[in-house]
Amino acid sequence: MKKEFVVRSIDSAPDGAPYVVVSLSSVKDLKEGTMQSPQSPFGAPKVMGFTNMNDMMKDLNKMFSGMGGIGMQSGVTQLKLEMHEYKEMGLSVGDKVYLELTKEETLGI
Repeated sequence: MKKEFVVRSIDSAPDGAPYVVVSLSSVKDLKEGTMQSPQSPFGAPKVMGFTNMNDMMKDLNKMFSGMGGIGMQSGVTQLKLEMHEYKEMGLSVGDKVYLELTKEETLGI
């Protein structure tokens, strides 16, 4: 399987290790305009209105599930590359890249 992506961001390792985190967005998502530039680590901000405390408690779970996980943006694929791999590839934001996944064929036992 081969998929086409666009480099969305390139970030240094959060722990200072010699690697970078490359965030990729699907070309299909970009063409459809479904990807928005995030304004926080939780993605695009969403505002939910509540009329009373009971509604707030019922919808609290929905609000948290819409975050896609702390620090994770929905619709974004992230790769961890060692520094020498990153330099060798010469990636920059906006570049088109292809990821190819293959399953190893095992024969015999």
